Amino acid sequence: MRRCCKAGYACLLLLFLGACAGEVIQPPAGLVEVMDTELRQAAEGEPGKGKLCKAKIFLVQMPVAVYRIWDSAWPDRARGNWWTLNYPAGSRDSYRQAEAICPEWSGLDRLIVCTIKVGTRVAIGPAQSADCANGLSYAPSAENQVYIPSDSRNQQIFVENCSSGTPWPAADP
Repeated sequence: MRRCCKAGYACLLLLFLGACAGEVIQPPAGLVEVMDTELRQAAEGEPGKGKLCKAKIFLVQMPVAVYRIWDSAWPDRARGNWWTLNYPAGSRDSYRQAEAICPEWSGLDRLIVCTIKVGTRVAIGPAQSADCANGLSYAPSAENQVYIPSDSRNQQIFVENCSSGTPWPAADP
């Protein structure tokens, strides 16, 4: 009996550690839920690998503002795949933790604001856990992210009307 209970607790612990910390939010006006298995699979990641813990797919029917913190050392990544629907606030460390972003993935020093092009399909969901190269790890987060399947190498960019990018976090007055 004890062996069975110990195994059960271990299974529950593994399920808990791999579980999502939140739900997919109600999207803003202009987004309508659709089915797209390929996009969903591209956006969702395994525990420890980042991406989204779970996702719903939405078709953009009117422009929606999105925010991205990126690394100015890589200017070609300014219009990358990972965005938020809310203006980023707080410190760099608190943002990393809330969004589960490893330091080696981005220096997080610039903010860009764009709108998603009408007709684009995006994935939205809570962040998956991330195991970083330096031994640091982030738990799954309830914060929702937006995955936009842009590919700048092939000139496929699904955001427009972008700001020029500003230093982030903003300096204290």
